[in-house]
Amino acid sequence: MSEQEALNLAIVIARSNQEISRRLLRGAVDVLAEQGIDEPEVHWVPGALDIPVAALALAERGVDAVICLGCVIGVGPQAPDYIAAECASGLVQVQLETGVPCAFGVLLAFDREQALAASGPKNNRGREAAEAGIEMARVLRTIQGG
Repeated sequence: MSEQEALNLAIVIARSNQEISRRLLRGAVDVLAEQGIDEPEVHWVPGALDIPVAALALAERGVDAVICLGCVIGVGPQAPDYIAAECASGLVQVQLETGVPCAFGVLLAFDREQALAASGPKNNRGREAAEAGIEMARVLRTIQGG
């Protein structure tokens, strides 16, 4: 079994802004397929603030990395920058507490057009997050002697 096939990766994805989230998921799944990881475990959660608790559950269960995807759009009273920052902060906490990488693929966009641009076939944050998750899982496996 190759190193790529031996990785146990999971994806947590927010349902909010689902059109964009599905595009991010497609990018992540494409990268995993290129690495021989078919049919990854995917868990949908309501929103970006729900991603860290699902990532924690997966990390505690023993996955090698969690790829975290979602999209927060807008400015103003909904404080989207706060939502994205709290999601990122929660994921950093999960990583430090469990030692399991949580690749951050949550977009913060001012509008739908910006979100579409960051989730397309050429520029896809989901793809980048999957690449980071794979790389970090391998780095930690090497460091830990596995």
